[in-house]
Amino acid sequence: MATELAHRRRSLVGRSPDEQHRTATPLELLYDLVFIVAFGQAADELAHHVAAGRPVVGLVGFSLGVVLISWAWGSNTWFASAYDEDDWICRLTTMVQMVGVVIVALGLPEMFAALAGGENGGYGIVVGGYVVMRVPMAVQWLRAARNDPVRRPALMTYFWTIASAQAGWTSLAAIAPPLPAATAVGVALLAIETVGPVIAQRGKGGTPWNADHVAERYGLLVIVALGEVVLGTVAAVSATVHGPAGWSIDAAVTATAGIGLALAMWWMYFTVPSALVLRVHRERVFFWSYGHHVIVGAIVAVGAGLHVAALHLEHDSQIGTVPTVLTVAVPLVIFVWMLYAQWKTLVRLSNRRHLGLIIGTAAVTALAVVLVAAGVSIALGLAVIAVAAVLPIAWFELAGHRDLAAALAPQALSG
Repeated sequence: MATELAHRRRSLVGRSPDEQHRTATPLELLYDLVFIVAFGQAADELAHHVAAGRPVVGLVGFSLGVVLISWAWGSNTWFASAYDEDDWICRLTTMVQMVGVVIVALGLPEMFAALAGGENGGYGIVVGGYVVMRVPMAVQWLRAARNDPVRRPALMTYFWTIASAQAGWTSLAAIAPPLPAATAVGVALLAIETVGPVIAQRGKGGTPWNADHVAERYGLLVIVALGEVVLGTVAAVSATVHGPAGWSIDAAVTATAGIGLALAMWWMYFTVPSALVLRVHRERVFFWSYGHHVIVGAIVAVGAGLHVAALHLEHDSQIGTVPTVLTVAVPLVIFVWMLYAQWKTLVRLSNRRHLGLIIGTAAVTALAVVLVAAGVSIALGLAVIAVAAVLPIAWFELAGHRDLAAALAPQALSG
C-alpha cells in the first residue's frame, strides 16, 4: 500500500483510451486555477485599451495572449489524457508550467504597452513565460517516447515541433526584432506547434487519448473562461451601484443580463455530448479541439466587453455607447457561430432551421446595438443581447433536441 501511495517515477506506457470513469485529476484542476488569472489579465488589458480608443492594440494583444495561453493548456491536456501517471516528474513538470502561465500573465501589460507605443522587445516576458510553459511539455513527450516505443513516431513529432518552436521563441526574445517582424515570426512558430498534433495523430499513429477525459477537460476550460463573464458582470454592476444613482433598475438589469449571458453560453456549450461522438469518431476531434481556442477567446472577450461597459459607466472611457455595446455583442456572435460550426462538424447535423436560428440570434444582437444607438441605456442593450443568447436554448429545448437525438442514434452516429 505504501508503495502504491508514493509518487515514484513510473513508465509512461500509455493509458487505455477506453478507460472507464476517466476524469480530471486534482492536479489538473489545480492547473486550471492559474489560467483564471491569465484570462483575467488578458481581458482586463483588452478592456482598458478598447475603452481608451485603441481597439486594434487591444484585439491584437488579446488574440496573441489568449492563443498562447489556451494552446499551452490544450497541449498539457492531450498529454495528460494519454500518459498522466501522476508520478513526481509529472507533478513537477505541470507545476513548472503553472509558473510559466503566471509569468505570461505578468508580462501581458508590458506586451500591450509595447503594441500601443510601437516599441520593440515588450513581448520578452510573455515569450519567456511561454517557453517556461512549453519546455517541460517537450520533456514529457520525450520521456513518453522513451517508454512507449510503439508510439514513438507520434511522440517524437510532438517533441520536435515543440522543441524547435521553443528554440525559435527564445531567439525571438533574445534578438527582439521590430514588432511587425516579431509578429510574423511568432505566427510561423505557432503554425509549427499547431501542425504537430495533426501530423502526430493522423500520420504517425497517434496517442491513446481518452474521449471522455478530453471532452471533460475542454468543458472545464470553458467554465474557467465563463468566470471572466461573471467578473465582468460584477464590475459593470459595481460601477452602477457605486455611482450617483446607486442601486437602480439599470443595476438590476445589468446584473441579470450579465449573469444571464454566462448561464446561456454555458447551456449552449453543453447541449451536445461531445464525448459520445468522439468515442465513435476520433478523427473529428481536430476542428472541435482547435475551435475551442476561438470559443474560449470569445467568452473571455464577452467578459472584457462587460469591463468596458463598467469603465463607460464610471465615465472612464473614451468611446461611445454603441462601441461599448459592440464589445459584448460581437464576441457573443462569434461564440454562437463558432459553436454552430463545431456542432456541425462533430455531429454532422445541419438544416435550414439551424442556420436560420443563428442568423436570428445575430439579428437580435444587432437590434440591441440599434436600440442603444437610438438612445436606450446600455443596461437595456445588454438585456436584449442576453435575450438573443437565450433564443438558441429555447429552440433546442422545444424542438431541437429531437434533431440531435436522431443524429446521436447509434445507427446514425456510426454512419
